[in-house]
Amino acid sequence: GLHEKVAQDFVERFEGALGKGKGRRLYAFKVMMTKKLIKFNRDFENFKTACIPWEMKIKEVESHFGSSVASYFIFLRWMYGLNLILFGFMFGLVVMPEVLMGLPYGSIPRKTVPRSDQATEMDLSVLLDFGGYCQYSVLFYGYYNSDRTIGVLKFRLPLSYLLTSVGIFGYSLLVVIRMMARNADVGGDGGDDADFTFSWKMFTSWDYLIGNPETADNKYASITTSFKESIVDEQENQKDENIHLRRFCRVSANVLILCSLGGSGYLIYYVVKRSQDFAKMDPSSLSWFEKNEVEFVMSLLGLVCPPLFESIAELEDYHPRIALKWQLGRIFALFLGNLYTFLFALFDEVNGKLEEELSIKNSSEWALSQYYANYSAFYNTTVVPPPNVSPADVIRGPCWETAVGQEFVKLTVSDVEVTFLTILIGDFVRAFIVRFLNYCWCWDLEAGFPSYGEFDISGNVLGLVFNQGMIWMGAFYAPGLIGINVLRLLTSMYFQCWAVMACNVPHERVFKASKSNNFYMGLLLLVLFLSILPVIYTIMTMPPSFDCGPFSGQQKMYDVVMETINQDLPAFMGTIFSYASNPGLIMPAVSSATFIYNNDINSFLMIKVLHILCFQFAFFNSSMFSCPGLPSSHLFRQPCKYAISFYF
Repeated sequence: GLHEKVAQDFVERFEGALGKGKGRRLYAFKVMMTKKLIKFNRDFENFKTACIPWEMKIKEVESHFGSSVASYFIFLRWMYGLNLILFGFMFGLVVMPEVLMGLPYGSIPRKTVPRSDQATEMDLSVLLDFGGYCQYSVLFYGYYNSDRTIGVLKFRLPLSYLLTSVGIFGYSLLVVIRMMARNADVGGDGGDDADFTFSWKMFTSWDYLIGNPETADNKYASITTSFKESIVDEQENQKDENIHLRRFCRVSANVLILCSLGGSGYLIYYVVKRSQDFAKMDPSSLSWFEKNEVEFVMSLLGLVCPPLFESIAELEDYHPRIALKWQLGRIFALFLGNLYTFLFALFDEVNGKLEEELSIKNSSEWALSQYYANYSAFYNTTVVPPPNVSPADVIRGPCWETAVGQEFVKLTVSDVEVTFLTILIGDFVRAFIVRFLNYCWCWDLEAGFPSYGEFDISGNVLGLVFNQGMIWMGAFYAPGLIGINVLRLLTSMYFQCWAVMACNVPHERVFKASKSNNFYMGLLLLVLFLSILPVIYTIMTMPPSFDCGPFSGQQKMYDVVMETINQDLPAFMGTIFSYASNPGLIMPAVSSATFIYNNDINSFLMIKVLHILCFQFAFFNSSMFSCPGLPSSHLFRQPCKYAISFYF
């Protein structure tokens, strides 16, 4: 009975193979197609992997330096993709409409180099400072026209400029939150299994489908690195330490680092004060160092302080993964102080430019009124033609928005230069000396000083995060800045991948990076919120320049939105907008949308905390959200009351 049933099932399954004629050929055809399909699926998976940008480069770095170093390059690749999309928004909705439908270069004063500067507009020294022709190009804010519509399509450039600039922040926020939710789902500490780690690695790590010698070498290095990572974790779990001595060392290390942060803050404050005094002097009497003192000191602190913090952190003897987070937090505090000190100095300069611009505006209006009065009296007519003046000869204001954009572009470019020079001198030259002079030196250069360099994960990650913060802030004043950053990230990927493979050695204590990169993303999210504040302050409170940029002629930059609502929409839409603009309604709506988008309760709780901070900001600055021309409401004047009721 049972044996007959098993035999019958076997015959039915392999009837084609056991039979003759068409049945056998059909079975052979099915087997062949199944194998072809399996091979096709495998090749397609390989093709998808090959289509991921720099995947093989990052895998090669990971096999030699571990997942901690590879996590930086994965983060760099993600940042490149984000900036590529942001560049598409800015280029497609702001730059291209102005180039294709706006007035050409040289047609109006804001698109023309002044006569006094035309002799040097293409000099290399001027272009390197982003003056001359660069200053009056699509790279900066001042080039864009303020006409309500441009071209035959009646494209509303000022409105598009404002909405695109704000939309960049909104899109970046959604993308960062989405990535944090995805990483939270992954979780874990990077281990393959919690139990029998070494046995699993010993007997299951090798990939028997490898047929390429180079791939086999990389896999061998990857397995070796993985064992080192697991050994470090096991040693940390079994370490027996003197808890009182450890606490004393950690407190001492934090005191030293706080003193370093305080000293760097005082140095920046002192240098900024000196730069304000230099700004009142004749530029020709200043040296190059005096002109660039602030940027030089900021770059110097960015180079000196991270290695100093890393040396002090040796006293703490944390697990490498925890030590990395402490190092990131300390460098974050350092860079944050540098960034906001730079902003304070910049807005002090803007206030001076606003006063200068007001005097130029008044004198220009007086001269124009005198021209019309004299012409009308001389020719006894009320039809007065506009003055026949070349755009290059028109007196113009300082255009403070372009000046701010120039500072952000110069700071970004100088950051690129410092980063690349640091790699060339600090890594390549150092490795060259160790490699070729070790045989004829008095001591072992590899084991002693200077030895090969290690890849600075914390410094590179924080540099990437704060550079992105400058891009978010500076893109409003310089629309071309995002394109510059795309080129920077592209060259950084190739240059740093080459440098780490050619000049660096793995860390002495290799450790596994968490599969969740939420610590990096958390820093990026915080920088994003800090980057929004100066831009919102500019849009809501600062008067735009009267003769340059898409918002010239407006009292405030956000007036273009009010103008669109009042002129193009029915009256009741203004009332609806006043209620919809209430932060007490916007924040819960954003929270709900974020929760639905992520479908992750951890992200929802995180957003609640962030929005409570936003409510405090909205309550403190509630006067900024008043909209001239729209009906006021009790709900609009009390954003915090209704926001808190949503949560409690």
